[in-house]
Amino acid sequence: MKFKILAFLLLLSTIYVSAQTLSNKAMPDFTVRKGLPNFYRKISDGKPVTVAYLGGSITEAANGWRDQSAEKIRQRFPNAKINAINAGIGGTGSDLGVFRLRAQVLSQKPDLVFVEFAVNDISKPSTLIHKAMEGIVRQIWKDNRETDICFVYTLTGDMGVDLGKGKIPQSTAAMEEIAQHYGIPTVSMGLKVVQLATEGKLVYKGAKDQYPDKIVFSADNVHPFPETGQKLYAEALSVALDSIFIHSAQKNGKRLVKPFIKDNWEAAKLIPVEKAVKTGNWEKVTTDDPELQRIFKKPFTEFIKSSEKGASLSFRFKGQVAGLYDVVGPGCGQYELSVDGGDKELVPRFDSYSTYYRPQYFLKQGLSKGLHTVRLEVSGRQLDKKEILSQRNNQTMDKESRYQENACYAGYIMLIGDLQN
Repeated sequence: MKFKILAFLLLLSTIYVSAQTLSNKAMPDFTVRKGLPNFYRKISDGKPVTVAYLGGSITEAANGWRDQSAEKIRQRFPNAKINAINAGIGGTGSDLGVFRLRAQVLSQKPDLVFVEFAVNDISKPSTLIHKAMEGIVRQIWKDNRETDICFVYTLTGDMGVDLGKGKIPQSTAAMEEIAQHYGIPTVSMGLKVVQLATEGKLVYKGAKDQYPDKIVFSADNVHPFPETGQKLYAEALSVALDSIFIHSAQKNGKRLVKPFIKDNWEAAKLIPVEKAVKTGNWEKVTTDDPELQRIFKKPFTEFIKSSEKGASLSFRFKGQVAGLYDVVGPGCGQYELSVDGGDKELVPRFDSYSTYYRPQYFLKQGLSKGLHTVRLEVSGRQLDKKEILSQRNNQTMDKESRYQENACYAGYIMLIGDLQN
């Protein structure tokens, strides 16, 4: 324990001397570490580059920090052709990112990967963040050691308040440990936001016309307006990259050092659900359904669904973690999950945000090493959807008919292990 505390204190001391800080003392604006040498060399030579943005809804949003930062890079390097990959999926964290990385990012051969999960990982234990974030890093460098990586940190209003008091958000602190271990540069894109809020010039949540004399960060305390919060993020990243690039002239040397966590998730994989054994009636979801179009996130273009009580999916695998990439929304019900014939566990696929359909996932972790059989059965137990919706600002149903179905969807099996016949 003493060693871990000492190591973390040394980590923080390294962070503090690595970059300039704002008046806020919790975090530096950025930490250069080993920089982005390969990307900088390539783009400086005017060669075409691919930049991937892996994250949640803050990254996915149109005209946000992703689009704005890509444009700033284009302006700085006008002779280079820059291809930007939007690999953001709202409401998901690093524990899905590590599974979808190969299909959505590595398949497109990126030269630089920005990773943004601090907000969506805020309630997750540090051990899980370590496993997922290290899995992302090691997958990238096993695919191509020349690919550069940069962690970027966004915030919610609550996280901003903590930062203003000198407290580092738990998710950010966990990610910093992985970044320090591998020499990955990091950028705290929200510190200017915190500074402006501390000075009384910015409010984290509200309607713009409510605060005509202030900057309004977002409408919901989380998702920044493109012209305010997202713009501040992009500007912070641009300033940080200027310094990171300056210190990125040399090659990095060895990148895949000894793992920080022995059982990290570098072996995470997605397997088409067609590999599962099906019982009952399952139908293919079509892309021409206007309500469901937003769930089709390339290359995740196939989903199946069933509303039949008792219809099931099952598979056998050797490993310790398994899950499902699926859908939540108005017409969703719940699964009954069992492992190795044990007690059934209800997995609701409807939550207080389910006024629309969106991609989602769930994982079963901590299984013993060895062979396991997973069974997912469409439950006949009805959810009280009105009650669930009311838990979020007294949200109500627009049309009750949209909520009557109790279907379960499936896209991909998520595994850290190997599927067995």
